[in-house]
Parts: sequence; structure tokens; C-alpha cells
Amino acid sequence: MPRRKREKAKSAFDSEKRAYSVDDIMEILDISRSSAYILIKKNLFRSVKIGNQLRISKASFDKWLDNG
Repeated sequence: MPRRKREKAKSAFDSEKRAYSVDDIMEILDISRSSAYILIKKNLFRSVKIGNQLRISKASFDKWLDNG
């Protein structure tokens, strides 16, 4: 696949992302990993464990962040 098509495909995927990873939350809020897990454990937004990874609902997180 040519580079431009790959870049377009990647940006289209990112704009349609429906869940965040813990690393995404850390970057968005500029916090440590342990702080991110503390927020997740407080059930301030919806999260789901898939295998050994946590995914945070983008809609739920964004709503919390906008209203917090």
C-alpha cells in the first residue's frame, strides 16, 4: 500500500476510535499509569477488560472529562 493511502487509512481509523487504552488516558490527562488506574477503579467512566488489557469507552470518558 502506498504511504499516502496508509496515512489516510490510519487517520480515518483514529477518528473513528471508540475506546481508549490506559496509555491514551495517561497521555490525554498527562498523568502517571497508577493515577490512570485509580481513576478507572473509581468507575468514573466505563471500562472493559479484554484479555489482560483495559479499554475505556471513548464516549463515556469524553463525557466525564467535559463535565468534570
